[in-house]
Amino acid sequence: LGERGCNDNDGTMLAMNTATRPRAVTTTCKTASRTDKRVKRHQRMRNKIAGTTERPRLAVFKSNEHTYAQIIDDTQGVTLAAASTLSKGLRQTLSADNVNAKTVSAAEMVGKLVAEAGKAAGVEKVVFDRGGFLYHGRIRAVAEGAREGGLDF
Repeated sequence: LGERGCNDNDGTMLAMNTATRPRAVTTTCKTASRTDKRVKRHQRMRNKIAGTTERPRLAVFKSNEHTYAQIIDDTQGVTLAAASTLSKGLRQTLSADNVNAKTVSAAEMVGKLVAEAGKAAGVEKVVFDRGGFLYHGRIRAVAEGAREGGLDF
């Protein structure tokens, strides 16, 4: 067989043979997206990490525009505290300081805000869940901000 190519639209592959005409061969041409890979990493982590009543889970998520953090008690299925760059007070602070919500400094503010809300809910210790993201940049900034805010992990 000569050249082989993958058609992403329908998962069929054309097998080219110089002696005969091209024939369609059904195969799967799956390449996982970055989001799929992150979700898979997160599922592997979640098999090992669970938030309890004594030590809830600090879950972090980042999108292209914003950063989100929640303190979750998995045994009861309850969110104890949450903060994001979309939070009303933080959003006003960011616009007043002329700081973009995508930045590391904004993520650090989210960490401090979620720690403050967690302390108000009576949470001292947490388990950090980076959500399948690398511990770098905004994820690290949220963790450091939460530690500065008084959460222990």
